[in-house]
Amino acid sequence: MGRSPPHPGSHRVEVPNLLALARLARTTRALPDRAETADQVGPGRHMGTDPRGCPRGGGCRRRRGLDSFGGLHHLPGSPAFGRSSEKGAPGRSEPEDHALGRSRGGLSTKVHLASDSQARPLSILVTAGQAGDAPAFEAVMAGIRVPRRGLGRPRTRPAVVLADRAYSSRAIRGHLRRRGVRAVIPQPADQIGHRLRRGRAGGRPPGFDAETYKERNAVERGIARLKQWRGLAMRTDKLAVAYRAALHLAAILIWSRR
Repeated sequence: MGRSPPHPGSHRVEVPNLLALARLARTTRALPDRAETADQVGPGRHMGTDPRGCPRGGGCRRRRGLDSFGGLHHLPGSPAFGRSSEKGAPGRSEPEDHALGRSRGGLSTKVHLASDSQARPLSILVTAGQAGDAPAFEAVMAGIRVPRRGLGRPRTRPAVVLADRAYSSRAIRGHLRRRGVRAVIPQPADQIGHRLRRGRAGGRPPGFDAETYKERNAVERGIARLKQWRGLAMRTDKLAVAYRAALHLAAILIWSRR
């Protein structure tokens, strides 16, 4: 029979003597048909304690068997759990869950972002995907640092904060009021209904400027710019510190271009 032509793009190697690639077979050896207990097998295979009687904590110059590893196999859990410099060791800001959490789309990471009116990032915080938006508000606000053109400390207090309905809470509004920041945050329907049901005890509705709220698209445009980096959109980094560093690098590039 004729040989069929090789598939395009494939390579075939002609081996003149295939027997040269194999090892010669050895003669078989008869084994006794008897069973041995674990105590009989252990000393011969250096399992369990050292056959020379060396203590587990040391005392002999050289140990044999499984005790020679002397690692973390006798501790509970995996050997690398909580003891690596990449997994929450002292001096590192790496969370235990690597900022990965279960949400409707599976494992995901949530990026909390504050930007200026030109869609340039001011503060970035990374949490697990199922984390809420409101609990991270104060941490994001605390990370804002805007250098001044002349002398003086950087600005940390914006004039106006525009946020969506997820940030409409008494704690957030009180935090902004104490700092002297005007809040432009719409109220959700359930909060409006609850206030109306209470009557006069519900108090006055918070102020809301609809025209100013139209500029909230700046933060959405800032997030869209960050998603232009495929690694940021897909979260290909394992460590949260590496992922946050990539976000900061992308923010630096956005500031340098604009």
